[in-house]
Parts: sequence; structure tokens; C-alpha cells
Amino acid sequence: MNLARNATITSWRNALFVVFMINGLSFSSWLARVPAIRDGLGISTSEVAALLFTGAIGAVTGLIFSSHVIAWLGQRRTILFFGLLGLVGLAAIGTSAQWLSSYPLALVAIIIAGAGNGIADVAMNVEGSSVEREISRSIMPWFHAFWSFGTVAGAAISAAMSFLGIGIGWHTLVTALALTPVLIFVCRFIPKSSSATQQDETKTTTTFAERLGVWKEPRTLAIGLIALGMAFAEGSANDWLALAMVDGRDFSNGQGALWFGFFTLGMLSGRIGGVYALDRFGRVRVLQYSAGLAFVGLALVILIAHPVVSAAGAVLWGLGSSLGFPVGMSAAADNPRGGAARVSAVATVAYGAFLIGPPLIGYVGAQIGILGALWIVVALISLSFFAAPAAKPPLTPAVNA
Repeated sequence: MNLARNATITSWRNALFVVFMINGLSFSSWLARVPAIRDGLGISTSEVAALLFTGAIGAVTGLIFSSHVIAWLGQRRTILFFGLLGLVGLAAIGTSAQWLSSYPLALVAIIIAGAGNGIADVAMNVEGSSVEREISRSIMPWFHAFWSFGTVAGAAISAAMSFLGIGIGWHTLVTALALTPVLIFVCRFIPKSSSATQQDETKTTTTFAERLGVWKEPRTLAIGLIALGMAFAEGSANDWLALAMVDGRDFSNGQGALWFGFFTLGMLSGRIGGVYALDRFGRVRVLQYSAGLAFVGLALVILIAHPVVSAAGAVLWGLGSSLGFPVGMSAAADNPRGGAARVSAVATVAYGAFLIGPPLIGYVGAQIGILGALWIVVALISLSFFAAPAAKPPLTPAVNA
């Protein structure tokens, strides 16, 4: 009996690894080919910005409503249906650019992709927390590591498609068609209920008012601060680290990209190795150590011009930023009752950091330089440090609370 149960949980976990990877691959497949989308649509830089902002609005809208969708459909069907919707949006983005050259259709397509992936993202994080409860171990960082692997794979495939001269329409259409049967297949291994033991889901369902009420919970808001600070740290590196090195340190474009690679190396290392640190030290200490590493790493990048020191700083910045978001998702879902609503709230706050962060750093950077503007990130990392105790698991995570 135990062997069968363990096999079920292992299949469930591995299926979620694939789901996270598909989500990341789908996201980066179109994002890495924004220049091709721009050229296919014949639009200006400002119209590209509007297109990207529209996609972000779609994603945030999906995040906000995700808990209600999950309460209606359940986690497995939400992952499947909205994961497929995200793939439809992916194919439509390329189609609108290469063959139809329709900017309005591209706007609709990117909203569909953003909303589909956003809703599926919350559902798969809630499902990941269910796996954690079943095995009594924190493995959420591994799920997010697979999402990162997906983004790297998507970017690499996009680069190859661009190099080979394959149009964005064929690229996104074939990618969506290839990923669709994989997603359908792996979702078969996700239990219909929220556990491998098929517990009664009526114990974890919530009313509409209860789902809205999570926005008033001090612990949920504090976890949101943890995720916000670390998401801001990650997003700022994604958008500005390479340029900060080029403009602030007179690096070449290649060197700037290399420094971003150092950050990514730290990020992936933290998500892979962070599981063992969480097992040994617990969430609060790991989050505080992580914030300390990110603080020191970013300060080194800002203050020290020596290449070896700033490269080490970039690695520490990535290492320290790696666990805030996945551990925040795990902490938000500690109580299965209302877990989807809390994950939705925390994810919405964190994603807001991705929306607000880049333009804020850019605006301040235009006044004092990008390296100077990164002190804003240092301040938000400090907030994550002080909010870390909110992630402490409840002594008795009651289902019927």
C-alpha cells in the first residue's frame, strides 16, 4: 500500500515539474521573439510597450480571479484548461504577427496568453503546496527551478528559430501544438482532489466572501511583502543588470550579458539547493539569510567596480533572490482552506513588483544612473528580511479553520 502511494505521489510531483516547465517555456517562447513580433506587426517601440503592458494586465487579471476559478473547477482542471488557453494565446500571438499583421488581434492574443498562464500559475503553485503537505517537505523551489529551466529552454529555442530564419508564426504554432499533448498527458497524474489520499475537498472549499477576506489577513499581507521584495530584486536584475554594467561600468554588451548570466547561475543554484537549506534551517532563517545575501550581493554590484567582486555580487544577488517567491507561495498555501485565495493574493502583489519595478528603476535611473537607482531594490530586500517571520508554518495547519 505504501509503495503504491509513494509511486502516486512521485508521479504527481514529476507531472508538476513538467507543468511548471511548460508554463515557463510558453512564456519565454514569445517574449524572446518580441523583435520578430514588432517587425511582423510593423509597430513602433511605444506600441511594443503597450502590447507588453496589455499582456501584463491580462496576467494580473488572471491572478486576481484565479482563486474563484480554482474554487469552481478544482486545481487539476484549472491547470489543464487555462494551461491550454495560454498555449492558444501563444499560437495566436505568432499568427497575428506573421500572417495577419494585425495589432488588435495581437493585443487580444497576448491578453489570452497572459490570463491563461496567470490563472494556471496560481493553480500549479497551490498544487505544489499540496505535494509538499503529502511528503512533509519543502520542495516548492524545485518547482520554480523547473519553471526557470523552461524559460531558458524557450529562449534557446527562440534563438535557434530566429537564427534559422523561421517565422514567429510557425515557431509559436508548432510550439503550442507540441506542448498541448504533453500537458494533457501529465495532467492525468495530478489527483482530482487536493491530495494523493483523496481527502474530502469540501473541507477546503471557501465562500466568495472568504476568498476576498484573505486581503485583510496580516500574515497574508506580510508574506506578500516577502514575495514583493524578492520579486522586485529578481525583476530588476532581469531588466537592468546588464544595462547597469554597460552604462555604469563601461562594460561591453557581451560582458553585461555575462553578468546577467552570473545572476541567473545564482538564481538556479539557490532554487535547486534551497530545498536542503529549508529542510535544515526552516523558512524564516532561510528567508532572512537569503535577504542578507541579496543585500550584500547587490551592494557589491553597486559600490565595487572590480570585475571579480561585482561578478561575485551578481551571483550572491541571484542566490539571495531565488527563494523569496517560491517560499512565499508555499507559506501562503499552508492552510488548504483558502490556500488558493492566499496564493492568488501573494502572487498578485509579487507580480505588481514586476510591473512597477522596471519603469520605476528606469525613471530614477534616468536621473541618477541605473546603479544608483538599484538602492531602491536594496530597501525592498530589507523589507523582505523583516517580514520573513510571517512565513513560519502554523503549529497545526487546520483544514477546517
